[in-house]
Amino acid sequence: MLGKLLPRRLGHGEEATLVEHLDELRTRLLVCIAAIIPAFALTFGFHARLIHWLAAPLPHDKKLVTFGVTEPFFTSFKVSFYAAAALALPVILYQVWSFLAPAFEQHIQRVVAAFVAIATVLFAGGVAFSYTIALPRAVQFLTTYDSHLYNIQVRASYYYSFAALMLIAMGLVFELPIWILALVRLRVLTADRLRRNRRVGYVLVLVLAILLPTVDPVSLVFETVPLLVLFEGSIWLSVLMERRWRLADEALPGPRPR
Repeated sequence: MLGKLLPRRLGHGEEATLVEHLDELRTRLLVCIAAIIPAFALTFGFHARLIHWLAAPLPHDKKLVTFGVTEPFFTSFKVSFYAAAALALPVILYQVWSFLAPAFEQHIQRVVAAFVAIATVLFAGGVAFSYTIALPRAVQFLTTYDSHLYNIQVRASYYYSFAALMLIAMGLVFELPIWILALVRLRVLTADRLRRNRRVGYVLVLVLAILLPTVDPVSLVFETVPLLVLFEGSIWLSVLMERRWRLADEALPGPRPR
């Protein structure tokens, strides 16, 4: 019954009209929304725990304040929505993959499907790293900077938006190895090219860290260092996997993929 409601994934090389592709895209977007709605109902039901969890990195002498009659409600709403989007991420990734899968050959589809599962684990690792290491140090620095000059009060809506976006952004950039390995598997990049252009990659990683929702040098350092480690690890992992994939492709019957 459920399978009839979900859009059918096209096979490799299967032709479809533009209207059929747009209809499939619309249906998959509806599936993503349908996944977020129950996740939001769950997270909103536990929004008090989420609020306390996100507020834990604040220094003990800092209290959150709200302004206006609607801010408490909309702050809880935003936090619950961010958490719901994170919970629904596996479904969203799978729908994105299912929409793009027909463009790839069958043996590559199996690899990319595994990448979707690994991406979810890396996202959770990025959120955990940001919450335990990067976010507390960033908040400590920002809420005590020039404290002798200002009466520093932390507005709840701003803080929770900053914290939630930082966690989600860090979770997404922790998926850097997946994107690099996917590009290597699809032969857009090679391990040799990555090694020869390592310095350019370091600069791009630094730019990526700067684009994250942070405004202080402390969090920038704690975000850049793990990204550099992930990038360097991705290079050596791509060297290993490229050899394995080449041997696997050579073992395939029929014409070898170029």
